[in-house]
Amino acid sequence: MHNLSELKKLIIKYVEQLDEEKVINLADEALDKGMDPITLLETVNIGMEKVGKLYENKDYYIADLILSGLIFRNILELDKMKKYFLQNKDKGLGKVVLGTVKGDIHDIGKDIFKGMLEANGFEVIDLGVDVPKEEFVKAVKENKPDIVSMSAALTNTIETMRDVVKAFLKAGIRDKVKVIAGANHMNADISKYIGADGFSRKASLGTKICLKWMKEKQMRSNK
Repeated sequence: MHNLSELKKLIIKYVEQLDEEKVINLADEALDKGMDPITLLETVNIGMEKVGKLYENKDYYIADLILSGLIFRNILELDKMKKYFLQNKDKGLGKVVLGTVKGDIHDIGKDIFKGMLEANGFEVIDLGVDVPKEEFVKAVKENKPDIVSMSAALTNTIETMRDVVKAFLKAGIRDKVKVIAGANHMNADISKYIGADGFSRKASLGTKICLKWMKEKQMRSNK
């Protein structure tokens, strides 16, 4: 048996090693011992970031990245995680429209971000991958979200993201939502060029930004 500190280290280690069975068993043990589900997701995400660095260094392949994403998804499917999500579902913290922009079919980063948002009590409308600007506009009009998250993995989607924000302006809905752009290649200059309100290269940081925005919105409404 391990204490929570040991469990964190082991989970990170075995995510990095892509040992799904050990990660799932350790995650179950951690939840039984009282680890917060959000802490668990953040711990798994640290391991996934290590996988990402190994991929960047050409020590891992794209199949390894995909496997790390599957491990994360399987963590979300644990009974205790599902129960936690159901408890948080009705909190009404905020609503997020999420999608990978047109021209990109990568969904690992998007799905991780979705999991973290839902764990924190957000309602998420997931548009999937290869989403055109018209579908983003339609989703905002129909769902009236607080936040729109555009996800991408390919560097050639910068103009596509910019076109989504331009479409919001044209439709008269830009001032109705906060826009966050998520991608490994994102930085402050690209975010500004796109016209986003914020950006993140990590799902955990993106979640904190969204939580901050909702707190600010609540404070404004209480004035």
